[in-house]
Amino acid sequence: MPIIPRWRSAILDQMRRKLGAAESAELPDDGLVAVGGALHPDLLEQAYRMGIFPWSSEPALTWWCPDPRAIFELASFRQPRSLRKRIRQSGWTFHLDRDFEGTIRRCAEPTADRPSTWITEDFVASYCELHRRGKAHSVEVCEGEEVVGGLYGVSMGGFFGGESMFRRRDDASKAALAHLISHLLSRGFTLLDAQVMNPHLANLGAIEISRAEFLRRLREALALPHTF
Repeated sequence: MPIIPRWRSAILDQMRRKLGAAESAELPDDGLVAVGGALHPDLLEQAYRMGIFPWSSEPALTWWCPDPRAIFELASFRQPRSLRKRIRQSGWTFHLDRDFEGTIRRCAEPTADRPSTWITEDFVASYCELHRRGKAHSVEVCEGEEVVGGLYGVSMGGFFGGESMFRRRDDASKAALAHLISHLLSRGFTLLDAQVMNPHLANLGAIEISRAEFLRRLREALALPHTF
């Protein structure tokens, strides 16, 4: 039986206690469940299975399970006609896992709307290891040989946890999301997590559900024998 490092065991204990509070409605809505630890791939995988995701590691790593939770309803998602037209006219091509590390690094680049980022080198290294283990995947949108949009996230069973997206052309991140949803549906996935609602996600079609509903649907999705 593998030995779990003491710090990792302590973080998992924090998470389990706080999730127990969530079940009894005692966890604050912001959903902070633990502080500290490190972005070890084993801990990341266990956290996602509990519905928890990490945010900034500066000055300390934080772990979250907010209420409400933003998701995309896979079965009812409809690609806007204007986006379908944009994709046809652009000649974009779509790829899965063509350049996972490049995609996460593009997501980490500062933009006018987001001058700083939570995707540090620790995040890049840990999610790249999850990718090598088959637990994290990316979508790339290409214009010729240039990558002009994309996204990445974590995949387990019938669950995909979206982490971040980027665009270098108008609508390219929307196109990446539409391609991801089409792929997930073809593979039998049932839950696409968007974490915390913001105006951009709302514009893309995300909705909010309660934390309790999210955790229930997560358990069902994780039980499915699907692969990305």
